[in-house]
Amino acid sequence: RMAAAPPSYCFVAFPPCSKDGLVVFGKNSARPRDEVQEVVYFAAAAHDPGSKVECTYIEIEQVPKTHAIVLSRPSWLWGAEMGANEHGVCVANEAVVTREPASESEALLGMDLVRLGLERGATAKEALDVIVALLEEHGQGGNYYEDGSSCHTFQSTFLIVDRNEAWILETSGKYWAAEKITEGVKCICNQLSLTTKIDAEHPELRNYVRSQGWWNGESDFNFSEVFSLADDHLACCSGRDSLGKQGGDVSAQAMIDVLRDKDSGVCVDSESFLTTASMVSVLPQDPSFPCVHYFTGTPDPSRSIFKPFIFVDDVKLVPKVQSPSFGNDDPAKKIPRFQEKPDRRHELYKAHEWARSLLENDQDKGQKLMRIMLDLEKQGLEAMEDILTRTEVLDPAEVVDLFYDCVDTELKFFK
Repeated sequence: RMAAAPPSYCFVAFPPCSKDGLVVFGKNSARPRDEVQEVVYFAAAAHDPGSKVECTYIEIEQVPKTHAIVLSRPSWLWGAEMGANEHGVCVANEAVVTREPASESEALLGMDLVRLGLERGATAKEALDVIVALLEEHGQGGNYYEDGSSCHTFQSTFLIVDRNEAWILETSGKYWAAEKITEGVKCICNQLSLTTKIDAEHPELRNYVRSQGWWNGESDFNFSEVFSLADDHLACCSGRDSLGKQGGDVSAQAMIDVLRDKDSGVCVDSESFLTTASMVSVLPQDPSFPCVHYFTGTPDPSRSIFKPFIFVDDVKLVPKVQSPSFGNDDPAKKIPRFQEKPDRRHELYKAHEWARSLLENDQDKGQKLMRIMLDLEKQGLEAMEDILTRTEVLDPAEVVDLFYDCVDTELKFFK
């Protein structure tokens, strides 16, 4: 039996469903409970001709220039669960199970493709083109978890968003289909969701599924029906309802509230899985305003706070949300892989563990701490709202250590 894919959720809301001409993006990353996610920034860079880039399992050709990116990622791998680049492109992925078994041989992970799309695409459509070209060239495969005892493999779906449009990209092996979205609210989860509205696809997609006997070539071509196991795709997305309830007012705060919702299942806290990190982005459709990206860097958004990040030159790095690096001694890089699990907790994660035990063991103190934390988060949200509604241009010096300061303040409260 194939293991169930982790129940992550990704969302996007476009005006008029969202407030003030903003595109709002969000993701809860559900992963194995004890996995640590870090938040990392990489500056834009130029690369020598012929240079290579070492992804999680394989090495591929580098491109001449990569964009500045900020990622939330499981700290043992190269790629990311979710992230953004300096051009206001956001990408998140979902692991899915399709009728095509996912490959165990090491290739690109769906999470590597998230990072590659962000590094190489200046619009959502460019990021999509990058991802499908790399899928065609290198394929997807390899262990999704840091687990030496068994190989967990999945196919990938992606939500790719910029200030103007979003693409839902769903894949099985190297085959894919995509739908373009410019209005309303969309949620993707750990099941296929594309049906008959397909705006781009692998040139051989329909021939391939006919040759497999999965489609007769006569009926409407429905991607989820063709590729899903049994009726998997029918039960998708409790998430869509919770965001739909917000009416025409999806804001950063509304998206955060949806990601914190345990009753709807969007915030996962089960025996095997936990929401190990969350992200919300606000992309003004007016390009003279900056995009704002909020990250928790810690598990369970109902007990974490969302801290803002804005791309500017020389943005201050935040080592306190970065996991220790083990270089070539990392068990994830040695073959056979994952023979041991090093301690990957970063400083904020450790402080957060302490706070969590306080919440569990001393209700009064825990509640008081949570109120202080949420107040800090609210101040951040209000300051960002101010930036997004002003008439004068943002001074980069004002936000160069924005994320750094928020993490620092959070740590001080924990101490």
